Amino acid sequence: MKLSLESLQPLGRALMLPIAVLPIAGLLLRLGQPDLLNLPFVEAAGAAVFDNLGLLFAAGIGAGIARDGNGAAALAGLVCFLVATRGAATLLPVPPEIRLEVEIAAGERIGSNSLSGIADPAALTCPACGGVLSALKIGHPLRFRCQVGHAYTADALTSVQEGRVDEALRVALRIIEERAELVQRMAQDGKHRGRAAVAKMYESRAAEYRENADLIRRVMLQSLDRSPKSAVGTRHDPGQ
Repeated sequence: MKLSLESLQPLGRALMLPIAVLPIAGLLLRLGQPDLLNLPFVEAAGAAVFDNLGLLFAAGIGAGIARDGNGAAALAGLVCFLVATRGAATLLPVPPEIRLEVEIAAGERIGSNSLSGIADPAALTCPACGGVLSALKIGHPLRFRCQVGHAYTADALTSVQEGRVDEALRVALRIIEERAELVQRMAQDGKHRGRAAVAKMYESRAAEYRENADLIRRVMLQSLDRSPKSAVGTRHDPGQ
């Protein structure tokens, strides 16, 4: 099927819409150069148009072909967005340490050398991945971050550690109590077989395991007494 010149005229008119933006963008790009006005945000505004020519022509052709040119407002909004965001980036630069934190949070691969610029390694383990945590040098409150991207405030890390300690104590208590039960049964079996020395040895071990279990139980109770929830629950009225 042959294409007539008349059928191509709407496309030509549509191309003129994004092309009309280019002279202004070129002026902004040149005027912002160091040898003229030396205004980085003006240069960035012009560069925003040339860096997104494909997007502009795609939107411009669609707007130009639209009936009665109703899509021109959309193209104008796109140009304003690109110019404003690129120009604002030069006026309000993001500090490199904040940019690095954003990259880490987004899942970018960050080496220890890059992280050392904003944080110092700490003898702490990340609860989520088991990696090394680093203490951030900037801002308050005290914060920690690993290379994978997990981040904790000091209070949040303390809360997580307390939960892990409690869980470890419960596991240790259960294992020791089961061990004491097993050794006690072995002592009884030794008595039934007439092996008094063996039975006495196992009874001594069972008693030792029970003492260790009692010690862990007391530590767990003391930990509950020192927890913030317990402190709130046992607060006394000064008027009493």
